[in-house]
Amino acid sequence: MDLWISAGIVFVLLLLSGFFSGSETALTAASKSRLHNWEKEGNKRAGLVNRIRERKDRMIGALLLGNNLVNILASAFATSVLIGLFGEAGVVYATLIMTLLVLIFAEVLPKTYAMKNADKMSVFIAPVISVVIWLFYPIAGVVNKIVGFTLKLVGADMSSASGGSHMEVLRGVIELHEGVDAETQTQRAMLRSILDLFDVDIEEIMTHRKNVIMLDASDPIEKIVEDALDSPYTRMPVYREDTDNIIGVLHAKALMRELKKRERNDEDLENLDIEDLCAEPWFVPEQTTLHDQLQAFKSRREHFCVVVDEYGSYLGIVTLEDILEEIVGEIDDEHDETVIGVRKQTDGSYLVEGDVTIRDLNRELDWDLPDDEDYSTIAGLIIHEAQTVPNKGQSFTFYDCRFDIVKRQRNQLSLIRVRK
Repeated sequence: MDLWISAGIVFVLLLLSGFFSGSETALTAASKSRLHNWEKEGNKRAGLVNRIRERKDRMIGALLLGNNLVNILASAFATSVLIGLFGEAGVVYATLIMTLLVLIFAEVLPKTYAMKNADKMSVFIAPVISVVIWLFYPIAGVVNKIVGFTLKLVGADMSSASGGSHMEVLRGVIELHEGVDAETQTQRAMLRSILDLFDVDIEEIMTHRKNVIMLDASDPIEKIVEDALDSPYTRMPVYREDTDNIIGVLHAKALMRELKKRERNDEDLENLDIEDLCAEPWFVPEQTTLHDQLQAFKSRREHFCVVVDEYGSYLGIVTLEDILEEIVGEIDDEHDETVIGVRKQTDGSYLVEGDVTIRDLNRELDWDLPDDEDYSTIAGLIIHEAQTVPNKGQSFTFYDCRFDIVKRQRNQLSLIRVRK
């Protein structure tokens, strides 16, 4: 009878050991974001799990204390029983049997289940674990202090320990979003792009001044109106005499309203001053990050800004659409004149215009060319690596790519052939 009682005690202790092991795994592996959402939806147990995990030292200390306590107690009971049955050899039998039982039923089995069902299990066991932590906290607290003191003695500074920045954690989670299908790859690219908003400056995505359609306020009003109506864009910078002297931004709607008003009143255009129709230009420094600029667009309720360097010289323009395209890819409407600047050739190479940005090229072709702060375009990359402005016909090989200079205009590389 005593044998069966001892066996029953060992069985119960193994169950408790499995409970502690599985609870530790479930509470550490549960999704923080999912539990946070459950708590916001009113799940009180999810909130309890979040509070327990805020003090992981208490949680781990209490669970390990409980787990070791029942494991040692179960081994002691098993050893005493088997010594009574087999004498001194019972120690060997107890060691082998308990090792096997603890490994399978108190460690591997509960932890495997907990890993597969971490969120649901953590919510289910939270009330019991909170009581366990409360019971064992005095002893676990002393143990934690001894551990901390010992680590200080050996020179380990736990105050600076960190699991990495939130951005690093987010990037790691994004890379774990597995799948080779196009939809999953698109999702990964969009999520990466959202995080890149904090690191990329607007100069890297701006439309360079040489590609911006501008209006000269010094031109005859008929020519200004004709140029504005021929433009595929709704907003155009307006300058007077010098392109660096930007005096406003003309919106096509404002021009159309004025033309309609004058037509209705039978007025001519001779006394129309285009500057009166322009909005005040918004100048933004080139070092502004995409995230900051996106927030500024939202707060000012504007869609268009002029990028300038540290000396106030005009560099280009950035629109709200440009930033959104960094996240979702190209957004084209029926009026857009899309010039990607990358054309695939029959031999597998690509003809790339020099002002195509490295970011766009990497995203378009799934390459990993370096995007350095010293340059942002494919032409800039070649000049940076060659340490000179190459001539037409020259070729370079770096970063597992061959670059052939197809066309050069003055000091500008306008067309490059690239092959992996």
